[in-house]
Amino acid sequence: MRMAGSPSFFLAAILAALVALPTRAESPPCPAQSSNSALQAALPHVAAKLRGGGEVVIVAVGSSSTQGIGATAAENTYPSQLAAELHDRMPGLALRVVNKGVGGENDRAMVARFERDVLAFRPDLVIWQLGTNNVIQDNGVVQDAPTIRRGIEQLKAADADVILMDPQYAPKVLGDPDHSDMLRILDDIARQERVPVFHRFAVMREWIRSGGADFEAILSNDGLHMNDRGYRCIGRLLADSIVDAAQGQSTAIAISRPAHGELARSSAAMLMAVSPGAW
Repeated sequence: MRMAGSPSFFLAAILAALVALPTRAESPPCPAQSSNSALQAALPHVAAKLRGGGEVVIVAVGSSSTQGIGATAAENTYPSQLAAELHDRMPGLALRVVNKGVGGENDRAMVARFERDVLAFRPDLVIWQLGTNNVIQDNGVVQDAPTIRRGIEQLKAADADVILMDPQYAPKVLGDPDHSDMLRILDDIARQERVPVFHRFAVMREWIRSGGADFEAILSNDGLHMNDRGYRCIGRLLADSIVDAAQGQSTAIAISRPAHGELARSSAAMLMAVSPGAW
């Protein structure tokens, strides 16, 4: 018979207590892969860096969707989630994702700070999220095309790959009829400049229409900005898109793609440089 004060008794009690501890609830899963998330143009500079080794530098520039308004913490923004997802897929890769989102900006304000906030990092890839504020703030968006084109040419001249990210599918965007023109303009310019678009609008629309999510599940209460889950799921799909585009040009790269379940991540895995003062 074991006595209450014996080591075996205490060990059994500790183990029983540990078993009884509740497990941490898993975050809501992301909707299934989207048919609209594939990039339709190459990422030659990223592919070359992956072949040759060295640090891959990604700058995410944009407005509040990049800064992360609606997220509960900096690590829940889409650039932070993108960094974690890419690290999961390519754990041996030296990677830095720099968040240069400034809430409220339109494309003209962003281009004006490219030299300081983007090109200074000598990026291999620039993800330019744009269009939403032009739709909401301006009367018409056709006049924005020359600025967008000039911005892309400036980024390409610096030997950076470019991905455009179009507006979010959200009630405040849908309520402005200019959103259709902005989507068309971005697609037309991207095709002419031979850069890909990450079709965030179509991705989120597919989530809603398929029943994979509703607005409440992926947006903040303001009906415009994404929430933690929305940012996380966009970051995950964007990581898939980047890896697929790079893998298509660099088949020698060994890429480990995890299942689309929730992944435990430590803060050390978040290879993220957040712009001072962004929060």
